[in-house]
Amino acid sequence: MWDDAFPSFLIGLREGLEAGLVVSVLVATLVRAGARSRLPQVWTGVLAAIALSMSFGAVLTFTAASLPTTAQEAFGGALSIVAVAFVTAMVFWMRRSARSLASALKGKVTEALTMGAGVLVLTSFLAVGREGLETALFLWTTARAAHESAGPLTGAGAGLVLAALLCWGLYRRVLRIDLTRFFTVTGAALVVIAAGVLGYGLRDLQEGAVLPGGTAYAFDLSGSVDAGSWYGTLLQGVLNLTPAMTWLQVAGYAGYLAVVMALFVRGGGGGGGTPEDPSRGHADASADRPTGPAPTRTRRLLPVAVVAVPALLAGLVVALADPEPAAGETVAVSETACGQGFTAPEPGRQDFRMHNTGTQTSEVYLIDPSSHAVYGEIEGLAPGTTRDLVVTVAGGTYAWRCVPADGRAVTSKAVRVDGAARAHAVAPVSAQDLAAPLKAYKAYVNRGLATLVTRTGRLSDDIRAGHLDTARTDWLTAHRTYASLGAAYGTFEDFDRKIDGRPDGLPDGVHDKDFTGFHRIEYGLWHGESAAGLKDVAQRLADDAAGLRKAFPHQDFDPSDLPLRAHEILENTLRFELTGDTDQGSGTGLATAEADLAGTHELLTVLGPLLTLRAPKLLPTVDADSTRLRRLLDSGHHGAGWTPVDRLDPAVKARIDGAAGQLLEDLAPVPDLLEIRKSA
Repeated sequence: MWDDAFPSFLIGLREGLEAGLVVSVLVATLVRAGARSRLPQVWTGVLAAIALSMSFGAVLTFTAASLPTTAQEAFGGALSIVAVAFVTAMVFWMRRSARSLASALKGKVTEALTMGAGVLVLTSFLAVGREGLETALFLWTTARAAHESAGPLTGAGAGLVLAALLCWGLYRRVLRIDLTRFFTVTGAALVVIAAGVLGYGLRDLQEGAVLPGGTAYAFDLSGSVDAGSWYGTLLQGVLNLTPAMTWLQVAGYAGYLAVVMALFVRGGGGGGGTPEDPSRGHADASADRPTGPAPTRTRRLLPVAVVAVPALLAGLVVALADPEPAAGETVAVSETACGQGFTAPEPGRQDFRMHNTGTQTSEVYLIDPSSHAVYGEIEGLAPGTTRDLVVTVAGGTYAWRCVPADGRAVTSKAVRVDGAARAHAVAPVSAQDLAAPLKAYKAYVNRGLATLVTRTGRLSDDIRAGHLDTARTDWLTAHRTYASLGAAYGTFEDFDRKIDGRPDGLPDGVHDKDFTGFHRIEYGLWHGESAAGLKDVAQRLADDAAGLRKAFPHQDFDPSDLPLRAHEILENTLRFELTGDTDQGSGTGLATAEADLAGTHELLTVLGPLLTLRAPKLLPTVDADSTRLRRLLDSGHHGAGWTPVDRLDPAVKARIDGAAGQLLEDLAPVPDLLEIRKSA
């Protein structure tokens, strides 16, 4: 956890020492001036600053959590840039001010003593509040970069405690620290850490679609650098250097480091020295002319108020950041009327209560009547039932379309909502839209099946001739050919079970007579079975491949299967190939997974025009993450062999699973984007 804790430890130590020195000087000055009665005013200001800082942290956390994923990335990236700016300014300010800090504060205290309690509270509040807000912001950004809060919070806590102890030692004159040198060393370290935060923030802005170049990688060492190793963890946790970085990240990181570090080093004159000891010196006692203590009730209520007010304001901001959907109207739908009771809603999240008053189950869509694009939908709304549909309404035109199970579609009157922002709607897809992609993909499958017939025939010849070493090589080539046709599995009917079936559930397992195809031959080839014992099985596989090639042009390929398969192929890959579940001894799960990835790529190629129209940024993201997964899979390829899944280094296995999971997340919207919706 230290790798994630160190940046926060450093900021906690440095900011805590800055704030602590301020408080020490204020307290020492009041004590020397004989104005101990004014100390509660200092602590009230400090308490208010702490309350404000913690409230600010809560606002950041809960505001970000209430945003959509893309908006969270943009919000976090923007605040990372702000945090870098604050930290940079703080580093240079403290380097200039360390030597004169005490004398400057003493002057302010002297002025405050002559002007009343409020000014002294404000002086301590402003002095500590700046450091507190910077700490909250930087801690939030480092916790976000680490994807967990325990390490950063622990590091910051340790840094603040150590800073408090150092300040106490300085105040009691039991310690002497060269503070100028201290702030110089820690400042240089923070410049390096801030460069990493800047790079991370730029990546967030790219993922949030604010900045371009999210798929333009300067380097991607995911396949060769172990991110889970001690050095990988250290580089990522402390410096925010990751195995894969975009050109913008690299340029921002290197540019900031080169410019800021050069300015920091160049501006370092003046030598060492310790700022004035806060316990030394005597302020003019005559400056202490208190007008008398504040009334008892006021003194008690002030600390409560300075804590309660920021907390209440933070709670209000959090509440407003994630409002509940507005209690929308009840909208009646039926096979004869649609959208009864629908009026123009207010912009924002709306909860429509859809009630089916008819006698048929209906599909219900909230649409843009000019383009028929869909804002939201309810599938299968049964007669007499009510279901909620929550959608975000912005500027645009809205209408309801009801499509009963047996009847014509009915569309409500259109209403107009004024607003600068435009709501996102998905253009509808018809079976006709998918006709061309389906034709192209069927042609791809036909070509693949022709190749499969050739390669299974060669495999059968190898086994018949007793060339089992050659058969093992040709088995993998043929099996990868079949795996690359993944989007058509549901169309192959019984042929898929014969060609690529597993022994799971068969009474006699791998020895069952119904266990045939690639995995039966795999078991025999890698478990010492003779060529004579495998000859018939291999010939049957070749015959089944030829039968599938002949049958496929006449099989029913549902066009709606194409969008579903875009996600399901890799879902099965993660479930079976990358767990070793299908492995019958060859250890080639990674090779099959790579073929599955190739099949997914081909499918996305034919669906590309439809997807680009509806989600322009989807395919570039998918392509980048596909490339990363392919490189990770290739890292297990050594000459003619592959590393079995169960022998992968745990860190490598975790990276592969993570990359596959990320790609699945990328592909998750495809079925919804290209779903065939009823229109009549």
